[in-house]
Amino acid sequence: MDLLDIRIIDIIDVVLVAFLMYYLYKLVKGTVAINIFIGIVILFAVWKLTEFLDMLLMSRILGGFLGAGMIALVVVFQQEIRKFLLMVGTTNFSARKRVFKKLNLFNDNETTTNIPVILSACAKMSKSNTGAIIVLKRNNSLEFVKNTGDPMNVEINQPILESIFYKNSPLHDGALIIEDNVITATRVILPVSNDKNIPQRFGLRHRAALGITEKTDAVCIVVSEENGQISYLKEGDFVLFEDIDELQKLIERDLKD
Repeated sequence: MDLLDIRIIDIIDVVLVAFLMYYLYKLVKGTVAINIFIGIVILFAVWKLTEFLDMLLMSRILGGFLGAGMIALVVVFQQEIRKFLLMVGTTNFSARKRVFKKLNLFNDNETTTNIPVILSACAKMSKSNTGAIIVLKRNNSLEFVKNTGDPMNVEINQPILESIFYKNSPLHDGALIIEDNVITATRVILPVSNDKNIPQRFGLRHRAALGITEKTDAVCIVVSEENGQISYLKEGDFVLFEDIDELQKLIERDLKD
């Protein structure tokens, strides 16, 4: 009869745990860490089963192992934990922002980023193998990296974007930051990712793009200087796309969140 004595708070507890597990799975899906995550879930389930069956020795062994292993898990999942905390913080802000917009309580007339112009410039630079790295700000502040570059306050257009990354331009070395529809900094030095699973074919420009998307919720467009390939990065991962039209939809969706 105790199993039927379910309170409202118990239902809320289960729902919150389900959401937590979903977000954790979403973070590690497609990475090597997914196998470790599944193993931990299995061990935790076995531990709770041994407790339920009053298997004292086994439950104490598993409980002690899981308790002592938390420090090791922090080391193993340090990138995923950072991304999870970032996701939690920005998701709540974005949700509130969407609610305010629906209620017409959050109307600040901000300029919409001109994604077609940015991608048109990237496509042209791709044909000439002109390297470029463009960071698009979302919710998190980018002041800590903007201070490493040169400030700018220019509305984006294709000729300006192409001239900034022109090989003989004094501004081409480093990243460019766009906030709303304005270029706010050039020659920015980005934090480089230390992820050892990055394929060797990706150079420092891609590692820098991964680094800024690991530490903030910004998204990044990279044009390879070696082969002209256009890459899109978000939350410390490469996002696959079929063509420029699909990439435009992805970026527009991400900037609205």
